[in-house]
Amino acid sequence: MKLSKVVTGTAVVALSALVLSACGSSSSSSKKSTSSKASSSKVVKKSSSQKQVAGGALKDGTYKLDETGYDHGYKVQMAMTVKDGKITSTKYDYVDKDGKSKTKDAAYEKAMKAKVKVGPKEYIPELNKSFQKNGTNVGAIDVISGATDSSMTFKNYAQQLIQAAQAGDTKTIEVNNTGKMQDGTYTLEEKNYFNGYRVTFSITVKDGKITESNYDNINKDGKSKTLDTKYEANMKKVNKVGPKEYIPELNKSLVAKQSPAKVDVVSGATHSSDTFILYADQLVNAAQNGNTNKIEVDNIVYNN
Repeated sequence: MKLSKVVTGTAVVALSALVLSACGSSSSSSKKSTSSKASSSKVVKKSSSQKQVAGGALKDGTYKLDETGYDHGYKVQMAMTVKDGKITSTKYDYVDKDGKSKTKDAAYEKAMKAKVKVGPKEYIPELNKSFQKNGTNVGAIDVISGATDSSMTFKNYAQQLIQAAQAGDTKTIEVNNTGKMQDGTYTLEEKNYFNGYRVTFSITVKDGKITESNYDNINKDGKSKTLDTKYEANMKKVNKVGPKEYIPELNKSLVAKQSPAKVDVVSGATHSSDTFILYADQLVNAAQNGNTNKIEVDNIVYNN
């Protein structure tokens, strides 16, 4: 199974604040999964020297997320268990109305593999395995070629579980995934700064459509990264694009496409694009629930 690896950043979701030289980088590798189980598995210990320098600790408990609507006959169920502040197990699956896993659907598997060369029997356990390996570093979870939409949805839900664990909120997160967005303004903000910036993001929904997208990275003075001429010049030297270009381009793409999954990834700003999509997904989920309470992300930041 072909995996498109997302380069590990120094922040869980503050991927847009990665060091400039990594903004457009990605790597890939090929793996073949022999497991068809989507059950809970033990977490593989991370072999990383990175140290957490900001972000709230995870509180012990079991955290769950369920989609409320069935899409093509299936809905997502996820769970994560934390013990002694560490993720000890994770579970992820698509189930039908009888509770049967999509990994057991031979017809679905065959049809999907014929089209994109990967099916749920491979990508479901592979995504769960990647979550187990990377823990709170959601940005490092693999994006699986052929199952990109499922991968991005998985990362969105994993991030929401991390946020719940930081708050110690064990109430099942219900995602109204098939619901229409309700009118209003929905806001998300990161709490912690990395390389001097944090994300602020809001979308406005009118008549069920996204009419405005206001994504930005601001410093402690509230100044936008788009106005940082030094940052702009340094990033453009390496990646030929800077925040002055990619930030408005991402906002424009979301309004035009109306779906985070369809947002164009800006060449040279891959990680910023991934962060944008991750948070846009969460804001869309809020709009589907009509929940206008500000989402405060105690984003976990790692040292270089």
